[in-house]
Amino acid sequence: MRLTASATLLALAAVFVTTSAQAQDVSAGERSWNKCRACHQLGEGAKNLVGPQLNGLFGRHTGEVEGYSYSAANKGAGITWDEAVFAEYIKDPKAKIPGTKMIFAGIKNEKEIADLTAYLKQFGKDGKKL
Repeated sequence: MRLTASATLLALAAVFVTTSAQAQDVSAGERSWNKCRACHQLGEGAKNLVGPQLNGLFGRHTGEVEGYSYSAANKGAGITWDEAVFAEYIKDPKAKIPGTKMIFAGIKNEKEIADLTAYLKQFGKDGKKL
């Protein structure tokens, strides 16, 4: 019985540690977002700038934001954004979509990409946090 109680406590501790780590990831992702905000907006009232607004990015198709003038390459890429596609793209946008207008050196660090992804995933299509 004691072993079971100890195992339960360890499992609960693991849940709390995991939850804390996720919260830290979102905070780190928000800091990474500073690299993006010169060209993109996010949140309620977000507008297209040099790049399209990024609300509800995951599950969206390339070239889909209303009112943004995409490159032919981006429109024709036929990509649906998910975590894996975004991770590949953000490392080197021009390699993933040759001919894209996005001028960005990329983020190479896997942890930073994961943190940024966690931050972006908070925002629904309407810009409200989920």
